[in-house]
Amino acid sequence: MADTAGEVLIVTGMSGAGRSTVANALEDLDWYVVDNLPPQMLRPLLDLSSRLGDQLPRVAAVVDVRGRDLFSELPAATRALRERNNLRVIFLDASDEVLVRRFEAVRRPHPLQGDGTLLDGIRRERDVLAPVKENADIIIDTSVYNIHQLATHVNDLLHEEGAPRHRVTVMSFGFKYGVPPDADLVADMRFLPNPYWNDELRHLTGQDAAVSEEVLGQEGAQEFLDAYVAALAPVLSGYQRENKSHSTVAVGCTGGKHRSVAMALALADRLKDVPGVAVRVRHRDLGRE
Repeated sequence: MADTAGEVLIVTGMSGAGRSTVANALEDLDWYVVDNLPPQMLRPLLDLSSRLGDQLPRVAAVVDVRGRDLFSELPAATRALRERNNLRVIFLDASDEVLVRRFEAVRRPHPLQGDGTLLDGIRRERDVLAPVKENADIIIDTSVYNIHQLATHVNDLLHEEGAPRHRVTVMSFGFKYGVPPDADLVADMRFLPNPYWNDELRHLTGQDAAVSEEVLGQEGAQEFLDAYVAALAPVLSGYQRENKSHSTVAVGCTGGKHRSVAMALALADRLKDVPGVAVRVRHRDLGRE
């Protein structure tokens, strides 16, 4: 059977240099991430990736000295995998001073510290990792990064051209059922006349053309839509710069059936033109009595 494995990324490096942050950033980029994997398990994982094909197109494994004696086999395992896979190794590093400060902040010992000091553990780890760092494809010094800056750097480094950097959910809802607790931004459509009071439209929803035309044709509706899209565009661009991968824009009316639904659909259609953004629509209260 032909080897159909996709991209493979090994994330390793110094303890305290940001492996967890990088793993989380990769998950946000739709990588399948396995943490604290012994090197001996890399081949079975990648064989599984090959069999599943498009279901696991990009696999990342975090491998580090928590594996103790097993970690010594990483260089040999990496060399063998490079022969068959589109493999890259990311090595995360930081200065001794920064690593000591990070360990002291979380009040945890270094995994190789033993009965010694933090610096003893860091120096032992540098010795163990020297051959891995030497053969790494990408080395990132995280000394000057906070967790958000490191995630943004990884996003910039591994982001696929054309893929969305931010996913926004435009959610219609009814105020009488409460404001969505996960909403980042909330817009109120109760300034528009309610189609509920029109007997011909009451049984329909904002998904129906007749209701949509009625709502969007009201005085102020198009002005609101134009202004709100213009206001959201720099916000969504800023979310991308700040590595905020998801947001929810909630659009409400009284019952969440007519005005909010119609406006949410129109808003989502316009937001699709914002660069780097993928848009989905959810109608939270549609169908409630």
